[in-house]
Parts: sequence; structure tokens; C-alpha cells
Amino acid sequence: MVIGKVLSIREGVRSGVVTPLARLFTCTGNMAKSKYEYVRNFETDDTCLRNCYIVVRLDGRNFHKFAEQHNFTKPNDNRALGLMSRSAHSVMEELEDIVIAYGQSDEFSFVFKRTSTWFKRRASKLMTHVASQFSSSYVFYWKEFFGEQPLLYPPGFDGRVVLYPSNRNLKDYLSWRQADCHINNLYNTVFWTLVQKGGLTTVQAEDRLKGTLAADKNEILFSEFDINYNKESAVHRKGTTLIWEKVSCSKWFDYSCSVGYV
Repeated sequence: MVIGKVLSIREGVRSGVVTPLARLFTCTGNMAKSKYEYVRNFETDDTCLRNCYIVVRLDGRNFHKFAEQHNFTKPNDNRALGLMSRSAHSVMEELEDIVIAYGQSDEFSFVFKRTSTWFKRRASKLMTHVASQFSSSYVFYWKEFFGEQPLLYPPGFDGRVVLYPSNRNLKDYLSWRQADCHINNLYNTVFWTLVQKGGLTTVQAEDRLKGTLAADKNEILFSEFDINYNKESAVHRKGTTLIWEKVSCSKWFDYSCSVGYV
């Protein structure tokens, strides 16, 4: 179809001018001042309080099923953990106001500096941008970590925004997430050791661990399987931290995102 130009068709059909489609659907008045502008009043003001750290936390949606269908190694799959960290790295490269990120298992937390004005500090904008950048990066970098193993379906991540007004609050938040990492990883390490090396079924392993404390789990690993939990990989026990590192390059400075374990 020719738009906005003279159209001539022979054999009895008269010629004419095709009206541009944009003109057909354009209001005569200025849309910003139209009678429909009132619908903006239904939007909720979700501007984050100033002088607070903005934390966006992402969690994998139904990742237990995702891990099963993609044959993740248990209790920890270094390919999957590496992919999570690479996706978080991509988010930090895109949003430089993120001062630190912490991740473990299928979750990652991103901390925006107090003075950040990205997206006018709108929570919905920050959360959706982080979630979309992370999700697309997870798919984009899949082959880098899993090779020819196909991605059977796209993963999903839900997000939330929480504000922390003080350094102490932020420190406690990160400590809470790391404590969660330790508790879950210790349990999973013992559980799958009992199944894979101890010959128990998943139901039997679950019954064996009911009511046990951290000391009991460490004792099972050491006395029955000669495994010192404290010598297990730090990334499994403590999670992954991403921070910005200032690197001097001759006459200029470059900022790069580095990985560390805390």
C-alpha cells in the first residue's frame, strides 16, 4: 500500500489520494490537553521517600520446577549461580546508581544509593526495569553457562521494593539475606548428601533432619561423610556480592563491577 501519495489504478478504477494512517487516528487537539487527560489521575504516586536506600529484590518464580526441568545439579549448580551473577552484573552496568548487589540461590537484591534520582525514584519504574533487565540477561547469557543445553522456556522473576533509612537497617537487611543463605544451604547440603551418598529417599532424608539444629547437621556431614561444611565453597555458604571497584588506568579512572564473597 502507498500511503500519502497519489495512487493511480488503471482499467476503469479512478485514481485518488490515500490518506496517511496517522492522520486518521490523530485527534484535532493537543493530546496532552485533551479531555482524556483526566485518566492520569488514576495513577498512584509511588515515589520513594528521599534519603533512603532503595532495595529491589528479585526472586525466581517457581524456580524449583525450573531447576528440575533443566537438570540443575543438587544441592548447588555453579552454572546457574554463575548465570545469576552475570545477569546481576548486567543490571548494575545498566543502572550505575546501584551501589551493591547481593545474591544467593534464585534471588538477587540491588541497593540504590540514597541520592539516586533514577526514574524520579518511582518504585514501579525501578522494579520493572531491574526485573526486565535481569530476566532478559538470564536468557541472553544462558548459552555462556549451559552450552548446548536448551532453555526449555523463559524464566520469570518477581520483584519488590523496600526502603531502608539508615546504614544499620541496610546492613541488617543484607545480614538477614545472608543468614537465609546459610540456613538453606546447610540444610540442602545435608539433605542431598543423605540422598546421594547415604542412600536415603527424599522422604527418609526429610524425616532424618526434622528437629535438627545447625550443630546436628554439621555433625552428620562430618561424622558420617567426612565433610567439613566450613570448607565448602564460599559462594554456596555465603552467597555472592557485587560492588563497584575504582580502577586506575594511566591518566583516567575506570569503574568496573567486581564480584566478591562476604
